[in-house]
Amino acid sequence: MRTPPGPTPVAGGTAELLADADRDGAWMLLVDGTPQSHVDLDDPAHLEFEYVRRMGHVLDLAAEPGAALDVVHLGGGALTLPRYVATTRPGSRQRVVEIDEPLTGLVRDFLPLPRHARVRVRAADAREALGTMRTASADVVVTDVFAGARTPAHLTTAEFAAEVARVLRPGGVAVANVADGPPLRFARGQVATLRTAFRHVCLLAEPGTLRGRRFGNLVAVASDAELPLADLSRACARDPMPSRVVDGGDLDRFTGNARPVPDAEAQPSPEPPDGVFTR
Repeated sequence: MRTPPGPTPVAGGTAELLADADRDGAWMLLVDGTPQSHVDLDDPAHLEFEYVRRMGHVLDLAAEPGAALDVVHLGGGALTLPRYVATTRPGSRQRVVEIDEPLTGLVRDFLPLPRHARVRVRAADAREALGTMRTASADVVVTDVFAGARTPAHLTTAEFAAEVARVLRPGGVAVANVADGPPLRFARGQVATLRTAFRHVCLLAEPGTLRGRRFGNLVAVASDAELPLADLSRACARDPMPSRVVDGGDLDRFTGNARPVPDAEAQPSPEPPDGVFTR
């Protein structure tokens, strides 16, 4: 096994690569002690983090199995999902926006992408880069951006959701990592915000997180077309840590009286409690 570099200065702080003792060829990327990505070089289709696996289900159901997609990834980390799409949907064209250029350099040097992966990485702010993309140019937009352990405020608003909707083709899908804990005020606001730009929205969440028992990652899914709710439910139920699909009336009740978040009122996602990322 290759010896990883030691703690490496990156724009977001200090990055470290740790070998996964349970999987040969697998690595964990941490930035300032916060787990950012897990990559299995021997099996890029393996998704270790539960919320990333749920995002993988959305990508699996975005088109017929194996069909190539145009995917925009806002937030790159160790490029886990671009590797997954390149492996499960050969020929897909993928654009990654990752503001931390030194981090991308570390990942490219030590965790190379699969051969023939059509992945282009751009060092830029996610929202600024999205604003330069052509209308109706993507099948899927994935948002998984963190500054430290929090999603930046300008990526949580109705104006941002409208930009995501603009870049998507008709029938395209937006999928976003929403990190929150009790009382889930941020997540409720994110659902209300997505509903300003998309006709159909659902949440994928582990029941304990959904009931406000613990801090965790909820996955928001949105589209102007009907979502494959039954297939998503079956996929999420088969996971090692099963999750629920919340939609329709259940999502109405979850959202309650939460209001959409405009730019003028934007706040970053909540700070995770101490110890939440201890492995």
